[in-house]
Amino acid sequence: MDTTSVNQPKIKTSPKDFFLHLLAIVTLYASAASFITTVFQYINLAFPDVLEGGRDYWAAQGARSAIRFALSSLIVVFPVYVWVMWFLNKSYIKEPEKRNLRIRRWLIYFTLFVTALIIIGDLVALVNNLLGGEFTVRFILKVLTVFFVAASVFYYYFSDLRKYRTE
Repeated sequence: MDTTSVNQPKIKTSPKDFFLHLLAIVTLYASAASFITTVFQYINLAFPDVLEGGRDYWAAQGARSAIRFALSSLIVVFPVYVWVMWFLNKSYIKEPEKRNLRIRRWLIYFTLFVTALIIIGDLVALVNNLLGGEFTVRFILKVLTVFFVAASVFYYYFSDLRKYRTE
């Protein structure tokens, strides 16, 4: 029988804890999506799809519009993520047992699950296109972008779980 879980006091999740952790994860997802969108659109501008008309004026305008929106989102949302994480980490210093809040663990494990699925899907897309003979700079850069973002998020949260493991 594991005595560590018996001796630890049960911490109840307050509405404040619930919504701060939820806000952290939602802003993380939004920031990651905005970053990926920004990079994808810069790739689209740098390496236009020849089959879609090359350097079509409307395609370039659409890419610039998407970049504007994604950067606007990053400028607003990512600082919110950083602030919420700072605030949560400050609370963990005061009350280390808050690291074991159920909502926190559920959201972290959900994030690990989602990022693992994204990495797997990204690699499947890469292998599928390589086997199909579609090996373009544009495609490879997009695959690497998704892999980098998903792997970074996965590594950060997996490391955090391992560092503060109590189970």
